[in-house]
Amino acid sequence: MKLLIEIGVEELPAIPFLKELDNIPKKWEDVLKKQNLYSEFSFFYTPRRMVILHNDFKDRSDDETIEIIGAPKDVAFKDDKITKAGESFLQKAGIKEEEITYKIINNKEVLYHQKIKKGQKSEELLPKMIEEFLNSLSFGKSMRWGDNKFEFIRPIRNLICSLDDKNVECELFGVKSAMEFYPHRDKGFEKIAFNTIDEYFKKLDEFGVILDQEKRKEIILDGIKKIEEKNNLAVQIDEDLLSEVVAITEYPSSLLGEFDEEFLSLPQEVIITSMKENQRYFAVFNKGKLSNHFVVVSNSMSEDKTLIIKGNQKVLRARLADAMFFYESDLKAEFDGEALRDIIYLKELGSIFDKELRELTIANKFYDLFRDELLDELPKDILEDSIADTIILSKADLSSSMVGEFPELQGIIGGYYARAKNYNDFVVSAIKEQYLPQDDDMPNSLFSALINISMKLETLMSLFSIDKIPTGTKDPYALRRNAIGIIKIVVDKKLSFDLKELIDSLMIEYKKFDANKLLDFIKDRLFSYEINPSIIKACIQSKSNNILRLVNSMQALDKIAKEDNFKENFSTFKRLANIIKNNNIGSVDVNLFENESEVKLNDSFNSLILDANKPYEYLKSLFGLKESIDNFFDSVLINVEDNNLKQNRLNLIGQIYKAFLKVADIKEISI
Repeated sequence: MKLLIEIGVEELPAIPFLKELDNIPKKWEDVLKKQNLYSEFSFFYTPRRMVILHNDFKDRSDDETIEIIGAPKDVAFKDDKITKAGESFLQKAGIKEEEITYKIINNKEVLYHQKIKKGQKSEELLPKMIEEFLNSLSFGKSMRWGDNKFEFIRPIRNLICSLDDKNVECELFGVKSAMEFYPHRDKGFEKIAFNTIDEYFKKLDEFGVILDQEKRKEIILDGIKKIEEKNNLAVQIDEDLLSEVVAITEYPSSLLGEFDEEFLSLPQEVIITSMKENQRYFAVFNKGKLSNHFVVVSNSMSEDKTLIIKGNQKVLRARLADAMFFYESDLKAEFDGEALRDIIYLKELGSIFDKELRELTIANKFYDLFRDELLDELPKDILEDSIADTIILSKADLSSSMVGEFPELQGIIGGYYARAKNYNDFVVSAIKEQYLPQDDDMPNSLFSALINISMKLETLMSLFSIDKIPTGTKDPYALRRNAIGIIKIVVDKKLSFDLKELIDSLMIEYKKFDANKLLDFIKDRLFSYEINPSIIKACIQSKSNNILRLVNSMQALDKIAKEDNFKENFSTFKRLANIIKNNNIGSVDVNLFENESEVKLNDSFNSLILDANKPYEYLKSLFGLKESIDNFFDSVLINVEDNNLKQNRLNLIGQIYKAFLKVADIKEISI
C-alpha cells in the first residue's frame, strides 16, 4: 500500500526549520515504530509543505506479544489466599485467578501472564500518529492562528492523508484531510484536486512545485554553473546559504545581478554578509577578487526575469549605501577603545575595558614564555607595543555603527579600522583572528595565536571566578568552545607550556576559585578527539598539565594501539599495572636479585633512552620490554614471604609503570 501525507503550511521560516530538519524523519520513524508500523519512507519539503511518502506501507500494525510479570508467588499468596499484590496483578493482566501462570525469573517463581495484542488497521491509527508526529517537532517558537488554542511553527492550511489512493479521514489543527493541495503561488490560490498518489506528484510538477529538495538544489547549482561559464565568474557557494534558498523555493532559478562598483571600497566581508544575511544572495568573484555582481535565487515562474533582477539590484543598492554610510562614519570617529570603559561585561567582572586589562596581563605572561619565538616575528620595540595595542583595540569596534548593523563581523571590522589608523599588520591580523578557530581556519602567526589564547583563557578564568560554570548541555558563555579553541591553537602552533603554572600565576587577578576545576574542564575537552576514550583518560591520568604533550601522547598511544598484535602484547603491561596498583615504589636494590630474569629486565629498562617529549618513541621503547617482562613473570614469584625481596621485585616492575605514568596510566586503557 502507498501512503502519502502532506502537511500544508504558510511559508516556513527557513532557519528554524533547517535546525530541526535532521530530526524530522527520525521523529516520524519513532512514531512508526511505536505503533509497529515501520516501513521505509521518503521525506520531502518545500517552504509550504512537508511530505512523507511510503511506497510499501502496512495495512495494519503488527501483533504484539505482551508479557506481564507480577510479584513472587510467596508474596502473591499467603495461606493459599491471594494478597493485594496478587489482586493487583490480576487487574493489570485482566484475568481471573484460575488463569494465573508462573515463571522462574532470577531464581524466583513469579506470577506471569502472556497475551497477544492484536494489530489495528493503519487507517485507524494514522490520524493520532500524524498528530503525535507534529506535536513532537520543535522549531523554537510556535504561533497560534484564528481562535485556535493549538500551536505550530506556521498556520496549517492543508492536510493530505491518502492510503492506497483513498482519503483517510482525519482532522488536525482545525483542518480536515482531503485529496487536494495548494499549487505554486504563481499558478493560483485555489487548491488542486487529485485522485491518486501518482497523480499528486504529476500535478505538483504541472503546477510549479518541485517537491524533491535535492532536485531543487541541483537546479540551483546547475543555474549557477551556467552563470559562471557564460560570464567567466566564480560564485562562492556558501553551504548554509544554499540550504536556506533550497528551503525557501518551490521553483528555483539562479539569476545574475550587479551593483555599483563604488561599493567595492567597502570591506568585502561587509558586502558578502549584507548580501547573505539580508538578501540571501551568493557572492561572486572575478579572478580571485570580489566582483560587483551577485546571484539571487528566484522563486518566480515568470519567463522574463528582468524586473526581478532590477528589483533585487535596487534593494541591494540601498543596503550597501547604508553600509557605506556606517563605514565612512566609523572611519571619521576615534578608534581607541575608550568607549569600552562604559560598556559592562558582566556586573561582577566590570567593564569590557577591565576585561581587556586582564587579557593584557595574560598576554604579557605568554610573551615571557615565548619571548624568543615572538622576537623571530617582530622586533622587541614593536612587539611590546603591539601586544598592548591589539588587546586594547580588540573590542573597540563594539561601539562602531558597522558592528551595530552586522554584529557577526566584530573583530573583522576592527581589523579594517586598525589598518585605517595605520597600525601594523600583526595588530590588524590579530584583531581579525581573535575569534578563530572556525572550521579549519587558525591564527596565522604566533603573535595572533597567543593574543587569541589570552582572550579565551581570560574568559574562562573570569567566568569560573564568579561560578558561571557550564552544567549539563547549557553553556551560555560558550566556555566549552573557548577551551576547545585553546587546545586547537596550542596543537596547531605546537605551544609547549605548563597550563597549571600559568593559571596559578594569574589567580591574583580574580576572585578566589578552584583552579583545578578549570584545569580539569579544559582537559575534559580532549575527549572531543576521535580517539578511544580510555586512551584519552589514560593520558590525562599522567597528571601532565602540558596540553601539547597530552595531545601528542594521546595520538602516539592511539597509533600504537592500532598496530598489529597490540591487544595481545598489551595484556603483559595490563598485568604489570594491576600488580602495582597503589604500592609505594622505591629504588631497586640489585643485590637482592636472585634470578637472571630480574637482572635482564633491570638492565633492559636502564638501557632505554626515554624522552617524554617524543611520546611515540618513548612508549615504543617501554612496550619493547614485553619479552623481558614475560620472562620475569614466568621465572619469578613476587609474593614471597621475605618482605624485602617482595618489595624489591615490586620496585623492579614498578619503575616501568612509573615510566609509563609520565605519558599515560596504562591501567586505564580498555582495548
